[in-house]
Amino acid sequence: MEGANLTRVSEFLLLGLSEDPRQRRLLFVAFLSMYLVTGLGNLLIILAIVADPRLHTPMYFFLANLASVDVCFTSTTVPKMLANHASGRRGIPYSGCLTQMFFFIWFAGIDSFLLTAMAYDRYAAICHPLHYATTVTPRLCGLLVAMSWTAAFGNALTHTVLLTRLSFCTHNQVPHFFCDLSPLLKLACSDTFLNKVLVDTVGALPIIVPFVGILVSYTRIAAAVLRVPSAGGKRKAFSTCGSHLSVVSLFYGTLIGVYFSPMSSHTAQKDTAAAVMYTVVTPMLNPFIYSLRNSDMKGALGALISRKPGFLK
Repeated sequence: MEGANLTRVSEFLLLGLSEDPRQRRLLFVAFLSMYLVTGLGNLLIILAIVADPRLHTPMYFFLANLASVDVCFTSTTVPKMLANHASGRRGIPYSGCLTQMFFFIWFAGIDSFLLTAMAYDRYAAICHPLHYATTVTPRLCGLLVAMSWTAAFGNALTHTVLLTRLSFCTHNQVPHFFCDLSPLLKLACSDTFLNKVLVDTVGALPIIVPFVGILVSYTRIAAAVLRVPSAGGKRKAFSTCGSHLSVVSLFYGTLIGVYFSPMSSHTAQKDTAAAVMYTVVTPMLNPFIYSLRNSDMKGALGALISRKPGFLK
C-alpha cells in the first residue's frame, strides 16, 4: 500500500481482561497483589544473594540477574494495566505502545537467555565438577549476562523499528492488556509480510535457541546423573536442578503455547490468559520456587529477615 508508513492512529485502546466493572475491580486487586509480591520476593532474593558471601557463586549471580530482570519484565506491563483499571481509561499513546512493546520483547529475551546460562552452569557443575571453577569464571558469567542483554536488545529493536513502517488506519482496539507484537500486526492496514517473516525467523531465535540449549544441557546432565551409583548422589544432583527446571517449564511452556501453536487454535482469550502466566504469574512464583527448594537460599533469606536494622543496634 502506497504511503504505508503514514500512521493515522495516535493511540491504541487496550481492552484488558474484562468488560465487567465488578470483575475489573477484582482484577485490579489481584494484579496489584501479584505485582507487589513479585517486586518484594525478587528484591529479597537479590538482597539475600548480595548479603550472604556463601551465595557469591555463578549460579546465584545468574539468579540475582534473573530476579532483577523479572521485576523489570513485570513492570513493563502491569503498572499501565493497573493505571487503566484505576482511572477507567484504556488509551495508550502510539509512542507509548511501541515503547512498551520494545521493553516487553527485550526483557522476555533476556529472561530466556539467562535461563540458558543457568542451565549451562548446572551442566558444568554436574558433568565437569573438577573443571567447574576454571570453566565458569566471573569473567565468563559477566560475558554471558552482557551477551543476553545485547542479543535481546537487538531482537527487540528490530521488531520495533519494523513496526514503525506500518500504517494503522481506523482499528485501534487491542484485545490484550498490553501492547504485544502479534495483536498489533493484526491491526495494521499495510503489508505485514516482512514483519511476520522476521517474527518466525529472527523473533523465534531468542526462544528456540535457548530452549534447545537447555534441552541439550539437561540431556547431558541426566545421562551423567544416571551413572552415579548411589541413590543419595542422584537425589542431590537432581535437587540442584529442580528449581531451574520448574521455572523453565513455566516460562517456555506458556511462551511456546502462544507463539508456536497453529494460528487456527488462537483466540484472544487464550492468548491473554497465557500472557498472564508468563508476564505476571511466573515472575511472581520464581522467588518461591528458588527459595523453597533451596536450603542455602532459605538460610540466607532467614538471616536477612532476622537481621536488625542498623539504627536498632
